[in-house]
Amino acid sequence: MGVMRFTVHPEGLLDPDSDARRAYVSGFDGRVFPARIEPTPGQVEIRRVNSDSGKLHISYPVEGFGRPVICTASLRESDDPYILALELARGRIVQLRNQLATWEALGMTVPDNFQEVHREAHSLFAQATAAKPDVAKVAALADMAIARSLEAAELLTTAYVRQRLMVRLKRSPQLPVSFSCEINCDADIEAHGEIFQQAFTSAAVPIEWKQIEKQEGEYDWDLLDKLVEWGTENRMLLRGGPLLNLSQNGLPEWLKQWGHDFFNLQSFLSDFVETAINRYLGRVRIWEVSSRVNTGGAFNLNEEERLTLVAKTLEVARQVDEEAQLQIRIEQPWGAYQAAGEHRLSPIQFVDALLRCGVGLSGVNLEIAAGYNDQSALPRDLLDTSRLIDQWSMLEVPLSVTLAYPSTALPDPASTSDLTVRAESCSDAEQAKWIDKMVSLLMAKQSVVGIYWSHLSDKAPHEFPNAGLINADGTPKDGIQSFLKHRSGQSLS
Repeated sequence: MGVMRFTVHPEGLLDPDSDARRAYVSGFDGRVFPARIEPTPGQVEIRRVNSDSGKLHISYPVEGFGRPVICTASLRESDDPYILALELARGRIVQLRNQLATWEALGMTVPDNFQEVHREAHSLFAQATAAKPDVAKVAALADMAIARSLEAAELLTTAYVRQRLMVRLKRSPQLPVSFSCEINCDADIEAHGEIFQQAFTSAAVPIEWKQIEKQEGEYDWDLLDKLVEWGTENRMLLRGGPLLNLSQNGLPEWLKQWGHDFFNLQSFLSDFVETAINRYLGRVRIWEVSSRVNTGGAFNLNEEERLTLVAKTLEVARQVDEEAQLQIRIEQPWGAYQAAGEHRLSPIQFVDALLRCGVGLSGVNLEIAAGYNDQSALPRDLLDTSRLIDQWSMLEVPLSVTLAYPSTALPDPASTSDLTVRAESCSDAEQAKWIDKMVSLLMAKQSVVGIYWSHLSDKAPHEFPNAGLINADGTPKDGIQSFLKHRSGQSLS
């Protein structure tokens, strides 16, 4: 069994539940190794079946940046423990240097203020390395190096986004990127329909089996009919779904009696997909056929069974509407969930397998949420997100991205999930700031054709607590102004 140990200084720096236990180790190809994380106040120990070299990814407190996920360089096993802060500083500087070389090779002009901060990060790292074996001094200097390297990364990525957008706008004054948000409450559409149309070019309608057929054979389409009618009357591009949610509690309760009968289960899923698409044929042009496909959980289906179900339902959807765009949603696109050892395929491998089947998949929707105490929402900086989009772009299919970020840590009675909000950096202003950064980055990526916000209103049922753009009392949040700015082109001037 392979073992890697990291000394944490000062003791108690990491929260053993929200930081250390959600760490994971990846290989040189990005594959996440199954591992058992054993944290103590002064050490993190990682046990794996194999002993290959790997990179540790861990949420780490950095002054001025919260607790972003940072990774080490590739490390081999060692009898002596590594100093966590030093290895995180080394990994971040190496990652930043490699990205700098890539963007310079593509003709990017590097800003002067980046070079100064980057050199300072290098200097602090060198001092930290020379301070061994004084762990306290090494950790203090390494922490400063991490902070400076994160600052440098933000400067570099922001410059990349600005220059990339300028290049794209020279080629086409109107970027081919749609702005969309889920409309989950007809009352809010009546009250805020005008500002919605100003902020978004597209509307996502939550056509989901569990909410439509709560009792077998009894369908409730009333709310969805109203939402689709509103979108059609206002000439909005409509996306429906996700029709099928393959998470543990994402399918109708009555279907559990068929959970061990795979062939009948496949038939039920296919029938609903056919029914829903036929009902809105010609009005809904984009269908998100399924979600939670890579992580799963429904009826303990294994990866092969989930692949079969997703492929079959995509095939059925294509037969019903030959002209529709068909998507699936990918949860945890970085693949951190693989650390539990329950999945063989990485998120990209899962989608690649579907593409090779030739089932008519038109695009992939990546779900990126932040600000929650959950493995799926580990906080990432702009550089990490940029690298993720570039990695998924290699599949050469159009990408959409669904975003979510909370505006408050207060309890959210309308949330349908057990997600809890991280208290730090949680406000209307922080939500709007995060939207500005993420939307600008995604607009700079040629492979991204759609930017979706999780939901409009916090009053109606929704998955991500407090992530709506309209408060439960009907007042708009700062975040919707951010979308207005991007939609109008003010952010590009």
